[in-house]
Amino acid sequence: MGRPEKKPRRLSGGRSRCPACGLSQDRVLTLDHDWVLLEPNMNPLAHTVPAAHRWIELTDGRVTVYGVCPPDQSQRCRVEHRLACPAQPRPDLWPWLTSLRTENARRAERHLDPEPPPPPEEWPYAG
Repeated sequence: MGRPEKKPRRLSGGRSRCPACGLSQDRVLTLDHDWVLLEPNMNPLAHTVPAAHRWIELTDGRVTVYGVCPPDQSQRCRVEHRLACPAQPRPDLWPWLTSLRTENARRAERHLDPEPPPPPEEWPYAG
């Protein structure tokens, strides 16, 4: 059985590897006593992240979704690894942004098309 401990042991977070891409992800406890996998070493400004995807670190090490709009301009947050995972499809966070990505892909494809041939040295007689 072992010696009884003075304080009960708590499950701690840690790092694990993403099965999709193989990169590290932080395993962090939420206020609801669930686990969430966050992108390590990434703390963007909260106002740049959609409200439903802002994870704010609390003083006890747990995290919670921070849906206040608009957040304080200096507030930092964490994001889930699944949003940054290169092996998973990107979620449609903003429909207009998805449309912009699609249009930018088309523009980039047109930009890569070969240039039209140069005009002939001598133009034909048009009458």
